[in-house]
Amino acid sequence: MIIKMLDFVGEYAENKDIARRLRIKEIMPALLDGEAVVLDFGGVSGATQSFIHALIVMPMREFGDKFFELVKFKNCSSTIKQVVQIVSEYTQEGMAIEG
Repeated sequence: MIIKMLDFVGEYAENKDIARRLRIKEIMPALLDGEAVVLDFGGVSGATQSFIHALIVMPMREFGDKFFELVKFKNCSSTIKQVVQIVSEYTQEGMAIEG
């Protein structure tokens, strides 16, 4: 499944309610069905940390190490790459502490 983020968020991804809706209605059902997900950020210049958090933290916790095998990020600006890295690092650190 390919999700063209521009269609949902416009040029800047900041609305965490949209992120939550995408996670619940698109990402999690696909992953639970064993389907890979591509988050295509083409045309999106940036994203807030809260948006990325709402989008990926729950699936990261659910799927653990397999998350980045199942979910791919495509056409990310350097800003989006950095935010995804920050969110994924603190989520993984939290998971290590919990485990």
